[in-house]
This record gives sequence, structure tokens and C-alpha cells, in this order.
Amino acid sequence: MPCVVVGPNASGYLVGRNNANGVDLNRNFPDLNTYFYYNEKYGGPNHHLPLPDNWKSQVEPETRAVIQWIRSLNFVLSANLHGGAVVANYPYDKSLFRSPHRTSNSPTPDDQLFQTLAKVYSYAHGWMHQGWNCGDYFPDGITNGASWYSLSKGMQDFNYLHTNCFEITLELSCNKFPRQEELQREWLGNREALIQFLEQVHQGIKGMVLDENSNNLTGAVISVSGINHDVTSGEHGDYFRLLLPGTYIVTAKAPGYDPKTVTVTVGPAGPALVNFQLNRSTSQVHPAQKAPGRGQGSRPKQPRITRKKDTATKRHRGPA
Repeated sequence: MPCVVVGPNASGYLVGRNNANGVDLNRNFPDLNTYFYYNEKYGGPNHHLPLPDNWKSQVEPETRAVIQWIRSLNFVLSANLHGGAVVANYPYDKSLFRSPHRTSNSPTPDDQLFQTLAKVYSYAHGWMHQGWNCGDYFPDGITNGASWYSLSKGMQDFNYLHTNCFEITLELSCNKFPRQEELQREWLGNREALIQFLEQVHQGIKGMVLDENSNNLTGAVISVSGINHDVTSGEHGDYFRLLLPGTYIVTAKAPGYDPKTVTVTVGPAGPALVNFQLNRSTSQVHPAQKAPGRGQGSRPKQPRITRKKDTATKRHRGPA
């Protein structure tokens, strides 16, 4: 569903994707890649990274509205559409290296999945898969974003690092402003590709996470062994995890509950339905206690009270 169109500024003249404040909205999302690369070096997650405390003051009103919308729904798959090239671009967009003149492939833990999603679009497209377009060459009509050129604060990296959503960027035309007579050809070239890409939302596993009383568990973590990127259940306990065909070991866990692990086989025809029912952890409901002394005349040991000084605990969230 097309949802956000960046175009006219306050004067109504189409100048590109800058807003009325002259800010490029496609370079305006919080830079979570910096935290991810820090975590990769020192240990930490690469999923559901928290936003900076002052994130609302860092972004434009349009970006803030999009972020709040993204966070309000459990999106699974998305794409943002650009012009200026013809290629399907997948994360990460930002390279580990700081030099703007140095490019390198920066794959996510879901690199094979992202390549497949990109190829689904490029090969269903009228000519993207040919690779030679606009004076560039991209094998299979796809590219890792950072291996093309590194950029910060893009939307597709933000989605992957902060939400459950997998997003790619589709560059659809050499000319950012095609003439009216070219629009019919562009539509016919992209129509089937858009449909096939949308159908990929059903590739993987999905289901519900419930407690022992069949109540929905919100925010339960779904982990796939061998892929260091988790997703979480939505407001109603529902979850979706895009995966390529294969056999996987999947674990669901939530605070206060015993985790549950299953082996599931994902086929090419549609999603595998995997529901989890987690039992409340007995170790937290009935904490272990030591039995009193058993000898004749012995007295039960009195609990020893240990007082601890209040100390402030700092949480490391990444580089300053």
C-alpha cells in the first residue's frame, strides 16, 4: 500500500525529497547503525535497538510521523521507491568504514533472505534483472546498499534495526522525473514485480505466542538459531518471521516464562504456522528455600540480612 509520497515543498514546486525546511527526508532517520556497529564490536544486539532519548528533536515532523506510525503497527515487509537508477537495493546501507570514498559489502544476518527478496523484484521487473541500466551494472539487478555507496540515516536500515520490518529500496527509473508519455511503460515494467514482492510477506513462519491460560503475550522474542536477528510478537500476541525454505530451530521466550523451542520446516509454498504456549517459570513462582537443620536440639538458621549500598548503575547504549 503506497503510504508516503515525498515531493512538493511549501511553495508547491516539485524539487525532490527535501521538505520545506530543506532537509532530505531520506537521510533523516535516527542513525542506529552507529549503535549496531558498536554492539557488534563490544557485544550487544542488532535488533530492536532503542531510539536516542532526544530522537524527536533530531528529525523532521514528517519523519517523526512516519516513525510513530511504523512503531504503532507490526509491519513485516516494506519497500521504499526511488528514482535515479534501476536496481533493488538491500541493507545495510551504511558501511562500517567512515570514509565516503570507501565502499564495502555490509551484509545483515538475513543477507541471503534480503538478496532473495531483491531478486524477486528484479526478475519480475521488465528490465531491472538485466543489470545494465543508467550507465551502471548490477549483477541480477540487485546490490547491497553499502557496497554501492554508504549512507547514514536511511529508512531501510532503521526499519531492520528498530522494528520487525524487513525493507528494501527500489530504484525504478534512470530519470527521477519521467515524462508523462513514459509513465505507462514504467507502470507495466513494475506492476508484476510489485505484486510478487508483496506476496513474499507469506514466506517464513507465523503464529501466536500465548501463556498457559491462552492469553496473548505481547513483546515475546522469537529467535532463529544461526540467525542473529530476532523479531517480537505484536500487541495481540501475533508474530511473523520471514525465512527462506529450510529447517530451523526456533525459540520463543518472554520475561517470567519458560522458553519453548521447536524445529520447523519452511516450504516454498507458504508460511509455516507455529504457535507457542509458554508456561510461567516455576523458579520465579516458587523460589528455592533451604531446609532448616535436622539434628536433635538444633535451631533453624536465621536468615542473614545483607544490606547493600545504593549504587547508580550506568547502562551502556553505545558510543557517545
